[in-house]
Amino acid sequence: MSQYLIFGIGLFAQLLFSARLLVQWIASEKAHKVLSPVLFWQLSMAASCIFCLYGGLRNDFAIILGQFFSYYIYIWNLKTYGSWNKLPKVVRALLFSFPIVAIGYLLSHWSETSSRLFERENIPIWLIVFGVAGQFTFTLRFIYQWLYSRKVRKSSLPSGFWMISLAGSAMIILYAVIRKDPVLILGQTSGFFVYIRNLIIGRKESRRSAFEKG
Repeated sequence: MSQYLIFGIGLFAQLLFSARLLVQWIASEKAHKVLSPVLFWQLSMAASCIFCLYGGLRNDFAIILGQFFSYYIYIWNLKTYGSWNKLPKVVRALLFSFPIVAIGYLLSHWSETSSRLFERENIPIWLIVFGVAGQFTFTLRFIYQWLYSRKVRKSSLPSGFWMISLAGSAMIILYAVIRKDPVLILGQTSGFFVYIRNLIIGRKESRRSAFEKG
């Protein structure tokens, strides 16, 4: 497959990821508090599917692993809004089984998969480990978001989510620069402003709530 087409798939996925942040940021600015809109999670799921495909075409294990971890958290958040159950059963079944089928395929062709993903001579093992660590850190934000949301019993995007986003994004940008991956560089740098802005909005919201209570 043409490298231009592969990068096009990756850029489209990153466009959806950026769109979810734009939607969330605009909604939060209007409300003067950090929101977790349902469209954020809908765009997240669509982008995750496409970006996972891009990772496979790029033979990039770090990308694939990162998407698998967060995928079902997107579904959980959609369920909290009742949006997931509104989808046709066939669509839900296909979306829910997508990561399972992909993992099954990787495992059933493991010798070929490990050769393609891990044994490329031009990619040192330390770089793969660093890339996976960056993706894992970036994915931790959704694990943290899920645990926090379960505690407060609603879909929320707390300040810890944005701080972990900044840390993971910085690691992924460094990884992408070394791998010369323009898709990852563009996608991660575009989110920095939104992460910082949400931290500012969240701090102002906390101060306002404290003032009203006091």
